This record gives sequence, C-alpha cells and structure tokens, in this order.
Amino acid sequence: MMNPLFDRARSLLTAWKQDAYRFGLGAVREIPSLASGFDGPVLAACNRRDLAAALQNAGLPAAAVIAGAKPNTPKEDAARIAGAILRHKPALIAAAGGGSTIDACKAASVLAALGSASAPDLEGCFGMGLVSKALEKAGARLTPVLAVQTSASSGAHLTKYANVTDTASGQKKLIVDEALTPARALFDYEMSASMPRAVTVDGALDAVAHCFEVLIGIPEAQLQQAAAIAAVGIDLALEYAPRAARNPQDLEAREGLGLATDLGGFAIMTGGTGGGHLTSFSLVGAAGHGTACGIMNPYYAVFFAPKIEGRLRLAGNIFKKHGYSRENLEELEGTGLGLAVAKAMTAFNRAIGAPSALGQLAGFQSRPFIARALEAAKDPQLEMKLKNMPFPLTAGTVDEYMEPILRAAVEGDFSLIKPPAGSRRLF
Repeated sequence: MMNPLFDRARSLLTAWKQDAYRFGLGAVREIPSLASGFDGPVLAACNRRDLAAALQNAGLPAAAVIAGAKPNTPKEDAARIAGAILRHKPALIAAAGGGSTIDACKAASVLAALGSASAPDLEGCFGMGLVSKALEKAGARLTPVLAVQTSASSGAHLTKYANVTDTASGQKKLIVDEALTPARALFDYEMSASMPRAVTVDGALDAVAHCFEVLIGIPEAQLQQAAAIAAVGIDLALEYAPRAARNPQDLEAREGLGLATDLGGFAIMTGGTGGGHLTSFSLVGAAGHGTACGIMNPYYAVFFAPKIEGRLRLAGNIFKKHGYSRENLEELEGTGLGLAVAKAMTAFNRAIGAPSALGQLAGFQSRPFIARALEAAKDPQLEMKLKNMPFPLTAGTVDEYMEPILRAAVEGDFSLIKPPAGSRRLF
C-alpha cells in the first residue's frame, strides 16, 4: 500500500506550483508541454548525454546544447553560460541537471541581462532582492529558465536561490531574488536513480536541513504552514533515504526522497535557512553541501534549543518515530532537549553513512575553516542567514557564540557549545 505521505506531499506541491511544475515517475515525457508558449529557440545546458537527447527528442527548437556546471557552481561556469545566452539569444534556457547546473543557468541569465557594466562578476547581486532592483533600473529582463532536475537535493528547480562559488577563495555566496525562480520546472524522480550513493546521501541531508532550518527559524505567524511542509518533508527523508542509499533502483524510495527534497524547496520559499547553511558555504571542497548542513545542524539545535522547544519536539518526535531516539522528549527542556534531538540527528547521519562531526572529513583542517567561516558570517551579503536564526546573531556576536559551535562540530563534542544569553546549560 502506498505511503499516505505521498499524497500529502503531492497535494502541497500541486497547490503551490500548479501547472508550472510537473513531477513524478515518468514526468520527463511532459517536457514538450512545459516548454510550449516560448516563441524562439531553446538553449540547453546539461552534462548528461541522455538528457541532451531527451531535450532534443522533445522537439524543442534548439539554439545549442552546451555543458552544464561543475559541482558548487563555479563563477566561471555561470560566465560561460552567460556568453552562450548572449550569442544565441534564446527565448528559453533549459537547465537540465542537479542544483549546480540549474543555479549556474539562473546566475548566467542575470549576467546576460545586466551586462558587464552592471554585474561583471555577480558581486553586486549577492544578497537579497538586488537582482530585481538592478533589472528595473536597467530596464532589462531575465531569459526564463525551464529547470529539469535530475538529483534529489537542493530544490534549485523550484526556488529563488542561486548558490555560486568564488573558486579563488573557496567561498560560496548566495543570490536570493524572486526573479530567479524558474518559470517552469520538471523532476522525473526516476532520473535520480543514476546518481552516485554519495549524491543521494547528500541530497537527503539537504532536504532535512531545508525543512529543519525553516521550521526552527520562521516567525510565529508563518509557523503553521512551514510546520506542515517541514513535518512531511523530514518524515519522507527519514523513511526513504536509507532505502535509496542501499538500493539506488528502488523507485518507491526515489519518489519518496524526491518528494522530500521538493518539500525542502517549498520550505525555503516559505521561510529561510540559517546556521547550517551559513556554515556550509565555508565548507566547499571539504564536504557536499547537504552533508555540511547535516553535520552542522545538530550543533545549532543544541545552541538554539532554549528558544525553540516546541519546534524541536516536533522534529525530534519524527526522528523518534523512525527509531533514531528513545528519549521522552516531552519531559526534556532547554539544552537537554536540544542534546536529545541532536543525538537523534547524528544517529540518522550514521545510518546513511554520513559523518556526524567535521573532524571526520578526510583532510579537514579546523583552523583555516573556522577563520573562514567566522569571516563569512560577518559578510553583509550573508546577513540574512544570521537574521533567520532563532537566536539572531550579529557580526558583533558571531565570535562569541558561533566559534564555540564550530569547535564543537569539529570535535563532535556538544559540551563545547556556549548557550545563548539568558539560558543555562543542562548537560
């Protein structure tokens, strides 16, 4: 019998995206109908030959088929794709691949629209809402994107976010703007069956991170909707990630995990991510994005626990449902509650073969990472992440509170975390 969570997830996604999004097993057949209505040629960016063939077989009027992006969306790939946009002047960009290729196409559309004078290297676009302002000032518009997702991971095909990496510094930065949301999107969950195990695990952790960070940080007035999305997303990820990791061809697991990551995308369009994502931007090259978030969020959970007890119990009881905790969370409070939930989260990490501390990463060096992460947290372009936290930090309090969290995550020692002001340590 089909898991009733599938119907709940589908209902949430359909109510949100309507006909602009097609998803499910076999959805790739709907590419032609999604691409209809755009008068002109299509520029396709993808790294897989089968996807290139699928796009061409769909009968799209192709301007060109070019390579997608490398992992973590290097700036150079966004610039290369922007050059192709300017040469071919497509009516539509078909971004087919994982989050990196889709984010690269979003960023490339910005570069192509604003030109070298306004955004020579995207630097003026990192942050919130800056692209729309620049487009209005320039009287320009973005080339629309049809995002064909292939990996259960970032939710890039559904969201207003584009992560781009400065390869010189190794630091990931973020563009957040409604204008970047793909005009149309498709995810055939069967496509994700070809992803390597590490990508499957990384995507599952990203789904949990999206749901969890939004759940714990969203304002009270928006909590009801966010909690409904996050609860189903986390539940599906915990149920199906172990199965998909064990058997890549388990299509029920692929669908469950795909729905979970899509709900993660819905969550971050409802609220915003916080500490786990902020820290992950400084771990490029050391760990996959989702894995970095999955390592960090248990430590942030302990830190934030005194401020979010009800929300933590909601998430923690889902982990308990799936066997990752035996604690009675109703009897715990403050950092003690946070510690119980954090242990459940790290137990899930271990169950799918993911690390639970930064020190477990091959070749990890703590000193340069901590310095880079603290510097990035003070960058005004990433201030949104500090504000999204349940206990908002500022550039002036990052060293006092975030540095102990980072050291705890390096050592795998929750006792190193300094509680928020006014809270007491219960372990």
